[in-house]
Amino acid sequence: CPCPLPRGDCSLSRLLRLLLSARRSLEICLFAFSSPQLGRAVQLLHRRGVRVRVVTDARYMGLHGSQIGLLRRAGIPVRHEQETGYMHHKFAIVDGRVLITGSLNWTTQAIQSNRENVLVVEDAEYVKPFLDEFERIWEEYNPRQLQIF
Repeated sequence: CPCPLPRGDCSLSRLLRLLLSARRSLEICLFAFSSPQLGRAVQLLHRRGVRVRVVTDARYMGLHGSQIGLLRRAGIPVRHEQETGYMHHKFAIVDGRVLITGSLNWTTQAIQSNRENVLVVEDAEYVKPFLDEFERIWEEYNPRQLQIF
């Protein structure tokens, strides 16, 4: 990671540690997810028994390098929008209490080269609206809810 922080740390390692701290649940709502390191961390959490759910953008998930197919094959539930427009959120919620949000798409390009921001919040007043939004989208994108004409 070419972004040294105090104590030889970097933003990617901090994000990985935060994700890997999940014990019960991880909700992920992202436009783009192609970072192999973050993909491996999410799969590891799933194997540890953490409930992982992912909402993403339908057009992005099929692009070369996307981690979404690997997550699905690992048994992680993934949902995507069925309409026009982008699912452009960028947030994750660890154990229903820690919010990770900002401009960062979970891509190698974004992590290594872009000017991005990430905000980590542990205040329920801010976490709850994001968790509510995740649950709303999760239900809205439920394939069983689709109307086929």
